[in-house]
Amino acid sequence: MRDVSLGAMAESDDTNLSAESSGADRDLFDKVVNLSKRRGIVFPSAEIYGGFRSTYDYGPVGVLMLRNVKEAWWRSMVQMRTDVVGLDAAILSPPAVWEASGHLANFSDPLVDCRNCGARHRLDKLDDPVVCPTCDARGQFTEPRQFNLMFQTHAGPVQGAGHEVYLRPETAQGMFINFANVLYTSRKKPPFGIAQIGKSFRNEITPGNFVFRTREFEQMELEFFVPPAEAQRWYEYWCDARLNWYLDHGIAPEKLRLRAHDADELSHYSSDTSDVEFLFPWGWDELEGIANRGDYDLTQHAAHSGEKLEYYDQANNERYVPHVIEPAAGATRTMMAFLMAAYDEELVNDDIRHVLRLHHRIAPYKVAVLPLSKKAELVGPCHDLFEMLAARWMVDYDETQAIGKRYRRQDEIGTPYCVTFDFDSLEDHAVTVRDRDSMEQVRLPIAELVDWLGERLT
Repeated sequence: MRDVSLGAMAESDDTNLSAESSGADRDLFDKVVNLSKRRGIVFPSAEIYGGFRSTYDYGPVGVLMLRNVKEAWWRSMVQMRTDVVGLDAAILSPPAVWEASGHLANFSDPLVDCRNCGARHRLDKLDDPVVCPTCDARGQFTEPRQFNLMFQTHAGPVQGAGHEVYLRPETAQGMFINFANVLYTSRKKPPFGIAQIGKSFRNEITPGNFVFRTREFEQMELEFFVPPAEAQRWYEYWCDARLNWYLDHGIAPEKLRLRAHDADELSHYSSDTSDVEFLFPWGWDELEGIANRGDYDLTQHAAHSGEKLEYYDQANNERYVPHVIEPAAGATRTMMAFLMAAYDEELVNDDIRHVLRLHHRIAPYKVAVLPLSKKAELVGPCHDLFEMLAARWMVDYDETQAIGKRYRRQDEIGTPYCVTFDFDSLEDHAVTVRDRDSMEQVRLPIAELVDWLGERLT
C-alpha cells in the first residue's frame, strides 16, 4: 500500500500563514496528521490509487469521533431546547433555488493562474497579489476571473438545459425553502429554529490544511427565525452561546476568540457576522460563523417561488417576514480543532506519552475493556463485562500485546477510562480502572462499575 499520509493528507495552504500565528505550534500539524493515519482516525481517500486530493475517509476511530462531534452539537442545539426542531433536506437542488439565494451570481472566488508554473490560486488569499507562492515568480499572474464554487451535474438520462442540478454548497437553503412546512407542522412561532447536519460541496480553488478545507464536508447549521425587532438581541445571544459550546467541550480559552467582521467582509445578505476562531498551527482561522442574515433569504425565495414565506402574529394582528440568525459550523473542521486542542505529550518513565485529552462527549470510545491475558478463563468474563458496558457507552475491546502498550494505544485515541480484568477478578469480582489524564488506578467491584463510570461520563 502506498504511503500518502504526508503527501495527500498534509497538503497545506500556506497562504493562511501570518505573523499573527506566531503563538501556534507548527509541529502540531504533522503530529496530528500522523496520529490520525496511525490510529485510524482519518485516511486519505482512494489511497491504494495514490490518493485523491482533498478527499478523506474517516477510519474506525475517526467515524466515532466525528459522530460524537455531531451528536454533541445536536444535543446542545436541538435536544436540550424547546424552540428548535430538526430537518434533513435533499443534497440535489434545481437552479431556481440557487438563483433565488444569490449563489449563481455571487458564490465565486477570484481565480488567477501563474504563467510560469501553472499553479492556480485564490487572489484574495495571497500574501502578495503579484508573487506566486508556488514558484516565487513575480508579475506572472493572469487577469483574475470569477470562479463559481458550486458543483453542477445533470438529473435523468439527458444532459443539457432543463436537466441541470447542483450539489448544495451549504445546508441553509433547504431550511429556508422548508420554512412554511416546518412552521405549520411543528406549531412553532418565532423565535424558533431549524437545525440540520449534512454534507455540502464546494469546488474550492485551493483546498488544503488536512480536513480544514475540502471540497466535500459536513456542516452543522441552525437557522433561527426571529421577529425583526429582536434580531440584534438574538445575534448577540448566539455569538455567546456558540463560543461557550467550544469552551464547554474542552477547548482552552486561549485557543479561541470571537472576531466580528469588518464592513468590507460582510456577505451581501449580512448586517452582522462574527466568527468563532481557533488558533490552528497555521494561525487563527474560522471554526464557525454567526450571521444576522436579516429577511434576505425568505424574501428572495418568496419572490422567486411566488409563495408567501411569512408569519402571522395573531396577538398583534400583523404579518412579517422573520429575520434569521445563522450559526454555521463545519463538523469536520470542528473535529480537527478538537484533535489539535486535545493533543498532548508528556514524559513518563523516560518515554514520551502521546495522549488526546478529549472531552468525554467527543472521545471516540468512552471505555476500553482489557483482559490482562488472552487465556480463556479471562476472555469469557471480559466479553460479559464488555456487553454490560456497551449497553451504555461505546466501548473498545483489546487483548493484544502487553497491558502497558494497550494503555498507550487508548491514550492516543483519547479513551477516558480503561478497565482491566485480571486473574484476581475471578475471585474478588473487581476490576482495575485507569484514568487517562492522571493515569491513576482504582480497584472497583464490578457491581459498582456502571454507576461509577456513569457519574464521570454523564
